[in-house]
Amino acid sequence: MTTAAKNGSGNGNGGTRMRGVARAALRGLALALVVLPGAVTCFVLSVVSIALIPVGVGIVTTPWVLTGVRAYADWRRVLAAEWCGVPIPSAYRPLPKDANPWSRTFGMLRDPATWRDLWWLPVDMTAGFVTALLSAALLFYPLEGFAVAAGLWRVLPDGYWYGFVHVTDQASAFGAATLGLVLLFFTPFLTPRLLEGHFRLTRAVLTSGQGELAERVRVLTETRRDAVDTSAAELRRIERDLHDGAQARLVAMGMDLGTIEVLVEKDPEQAKRLLAQARQSSAEALTELRELVRGIHPPVLAERGLGDAVRALALRLPVATEVSVELPGRADAPVESAAYFAVSEVLTNAVKHSGADRIWVDLHHTDEGGAVLRISVTDNGRGGAAIGAGSGLAGVERRLGTFDGVLAVSSPAGGPTMVTMEIPCALS
Repeated sequence: MTTAAKNGSGNGNGGTRMRGVARAALRGLALALVVLPGAVTCFVLSVVSIALIPVGVGIVTTPWVLTGVRAYADWRRVLAAEWCGVPIPSAYRPLPKDANPWSRTFGMLRDPATWRDLWWLPVDMTAGFVTALLSAALLFYPLEGFAVAAGLWRVLPDGYWYGFVHVTDQASAFGAATLGLVLLFFTPFLTPRLLEGHFRLTRAVLTSGQGELAERVRVLTETRRDAVDTSAAELRRIERDLHDGAQARLVAMGMDLGTIEVLVEKDPEQAKRLLAQARQSSAEALTELRELVRGIHPPVLAERGLGDAVRALALRLPVATEVSVELPGRADAPVESAAYFAVSEVLTNAVKHSGADRIWVDLHHTDEGGAVLRISVTDNGRGGAAIGAGSGLAGVERRLGTFDGVLAVSSPAGGPTMVTMEIPCALS
């Protein structure tokens, strides 16, 4: 009974292993049938679409083609994880959902992950196709050797080769069967490993390397340095405003009060005038302190959140401004502060430079493709806004970059101008 049980167990394990090998071979065959036409189609369409960008056609077609390439690559990522347990992370940079074709095209082309996809397609249609096909061939090719030995050699053309065996008669046909038997012996070891090797090759090409990591570190270093520089400049501004504004008024008010003490009995009328002047100075100093506090961190932002803070900001503008808010919660305080001052800068630019008579602000949060706070500011001005060195929008981009945020600008000549900001964050 024990021996029988052991034999049954061994046969069961052997059957399970062979089913696993057959499954891997069939998957390799199915993959090979898809890899070559899929990779060739994606590669050709990508090259043609990118080549047509200078004539304008590619601006419209490239986002659609590259989105298809990403979907094809993501499908392979799913197969790699489900079939062989090979995780391949997807690291595409987020793009504003409402970006125009120009912004989407060049936003995708600036993404290093896009170029990894395009480099992977030729690799996939060559080495990837071969590894997928070999994983299937190792199971089916030995069967051909057995068929040759069983009599198939008689109808084969002269000079037929099975592997390195030249089949010309029954003896050489048995040699082909022997080679097939040897290949069949190694099939359970090689077939799954070849399929796994196919996906590991895919991961090696699609996953960012040390160069990408170094670029990421460089970007993070720059954004953090910009944040530190911005904070230092803000502290210097606060110090200057306190010294030149409220502090100077308080010092003058103290001198007035000292003079009043001397004049209160000798010249009451002059003392009254100085008291009125001191009262005015104290009111002005209080106003300046309130403005200074609002510039550091608006009380309404701390108390009521980003939506109400932007509404309060819009009420102070000389241009009619509509604010739409759909925020089911609050972001972290640093994110809210960065978003508030980014909106403030964009609105200031619109009022000063666009010539607009109406501005629309939309704030909402979405969980599609990851939790993102999305803000768009649109005006009906003359257009022509651009992100460049020294512009206010460049400062906004640096501010958002501290939180891995992105900025997109659509501003054709004649308007309208739409500035879209996205910051990855969760709401509490």
